[in-house]
Amino acid sequence: MIKKILISQPQPTSEKSPYFEIAKKHNVELTFHSFVKVEGVTTKEFRAQKVHIPDFTAIVFNSRHAIDQFFSLCKELRITMPDDTKYFGLSEKIMLYIQKYVQYRKRKVFFSEKGNWDELLTIMQKHSSEKYLIPQSESTTHNITEKLDAMGLTYKTCVIYRTISNKMLESIKDFDLTILFTPVGVDTLLKFYPDFQQDHVLLGCFGHNTADHIKTLGLPLAFEAPTAETPSLTSALDKFLTENNK
Repeated sequence: MIKKILISQPQPTSEKSPYFEIAKKHNVELTFHSFVKVEGVTTKEFRAQKVHIPDFTAIVFNSRHAIDQFFSLCKELRITMPDDTKYFGLSEKIMLYIQKYVQYRKRKVFFSEKGNWDELLTIMQKHSSEKYLIPQSESTTHNITEKLDAMGLTYKTCVIYRTISNKMLESIKDFDLTILFTPVGVDTLLKFYPDFQQDHVLLGCFGHNTADHIKTLGLPLAFEAPTAETPSLTSALDKFLTENNK
């Protein structure tokens, strides 16, 4: 029986979050604690990559962290993005977040409906005249450069932030289920709890890279998302609790 769940992300700011609906529906206790924190690169580190942001006509984002760090870096470098810059993202949710920094216009914002790189690259290919900048994490695990080269697109990748381990809770053994979202989060778990394999805590995760990392380490995985049936983490968690808390 699952009663206490640790979710390795910050607590939602909205009371209408699906997480709280799940907690009430299944009578479970949720604890939110991020296993990782994001640290932007310094302007010196960025300049060493020899990237001149104004040279690019399109920016590609794979996360909201990338959006935050990119525009923070632009502010530090005193760069104002032109109004005609195009923005591409892995999902609609990511690209809606861009409204925090620029006016959202459909003619200059594009995203993958399915939330994957293959579909996004196909969209980018339709705008083959653009010069693409792909800001990302130091620990990024996706490798799309071969596909970009094959498509003949003009692009450059750059590192604008790193994901590092956050301070952990005193004990993870108090929880029945822990949910992970990044490979770095998995590594943080094992860093602070090296004997985790002997613990009783079940693991759930979101993201194919995270799932692959967990499986590579030989850890048991109770459920993962996204899948065709459960495209979101909350839908996967709801399904898992429905099937197991009987």
